[in-house]
Amino acid sequence: MVLGVLLAAFFGQGAVRWTGWMGTIFIRLLKMVIVPLIFTSIVSGVASVGGGKSLGRLGLKTFLYYIATSMVAVVTGLLLVNFLKPGVGADLGGAVHSELPSLSTPGSLGEIFLRMIPENPVAAMAHGDMLAIIFFAILCGVALIQLKEAQRTLLRSFVDAAFELMMAITSGIIRLAPLGVLGLITTAVAASGMGAFATLGKYMLTITAGLLIHLLVTLPLLLRFVGGMNPIVHYRNMAEALLTAFSTSSSSATLPVTLRCVEEKAGVSNRVSSFVLPMGATINMDGTALYECVGVIFISQVMGFHLGLQAQWVVVVTALLASIGAAGIPSAGLVMIFIITEAIHLQGPQVGVIVGAMLAIDRPLDMLRTMVNVTSDSCGAAIIARSEGETGVNERVRA
Repeated sequence: MVLGVLLAAFFGQGAVRWTGWMGTIFIRLLKMVIVPLIFTSIVSGVASVGGGKSLGRLGLKTFLYYIATSMVAVVTGLLLVNFLKPGVGADLGGAVHSELPSLSTPGSLGEIFLRMIPENPVAAMAHGDMLAIIFFAILCGVALIQLKEAQRTLLRSFVDAAFELMMAITSGIIRLAPLGVLGLITTAVAASGMGAFATLGKYMLTITAGLLIHLLVTLPLLLRFVGGMNPIVHYRNMAEALLTAFSTSSSSATLPVTLRCVEEKAGVSNRVSSFVLPMGATINMDGTALYECVGVIFISQVMGFHLGLQAQWVVVVTALLASIGAAGIPSAGLVMIFIITEAIHLQGPQVGVIVGAMLAIDRPLDMLRTMVNVTSDSCGAAIIARSEGETGVNERVRA
């Protein structure tokens, strides 16, 4: 990022000719993995719920908790970004001087859900119709669970392997982020000057405020009034897992630590934790959902778009569903940003430049939102365990 700023400051558009191609290639690589990553991730995540008793009372409670908390997180982000308006009046990479593409704005909430049902799933994948792809992936995951054991095992192994393959490819692309940031920041600063960083500071403030509200207000209130537990005690019990999540930016890598803290310190049974937490590490991404919602509306504000209520509902629904498919690896939420921008047809090279600028300051935000994701998982495990009649959950800090 620093090198890109210096190159743009000293050489202007000449530096863009030298380095801009790296940013273009990086954004194209990110877009390349969207469809296969989201499809395999959601099918694998939904199928991981299991069949039989796993889809009974415990599964229903887990699913409802994850959907509810993610929706609250998205709405929190939506309210903040509309109130603070971090992208209004900004010009990252000359975005406001570019020709604006036509935006897809459905006429009603019912039309949003109607758009989710694809007439042709293959065509939906070819054209990047994200709402339809997500719906079809969820449907495939649910249907996979219903198959006979031999067929279910075979397909689960294939889907899980395909998901691991896409995670490996995505991780490799994310490793190229420094080069991509160099090219994209050079382009942004050469076009808009140092004022870009004031805009990014407002953007960071908006997301940080939303994440902290969810972490320090929403989840503690759920623990207190839904679970009947002491939030301070729970957070102390989970301190090791939260520090691990913050330092690794990976909810998947943190899972073993989360399991140990939830069982040994928070007092949740293995029956509940072994079901709720792995599922949460796959599909419960409160912080990521909030980040995606704020990020997409920030992009629209920078580009001079006014997103009406219906278009913002598309963002909310897609952010909620896309967070289910966000892989538990560092910066995976960045890939999901393109899912939502494609869903409302917010396209063009300017989107890539703005996302590149967002990526330059993404690491601390990624650390914080991963901590929010893991906290939500642990709160869910504790609340569901208490609802299952487990006593002693969260009563004291254990050694």
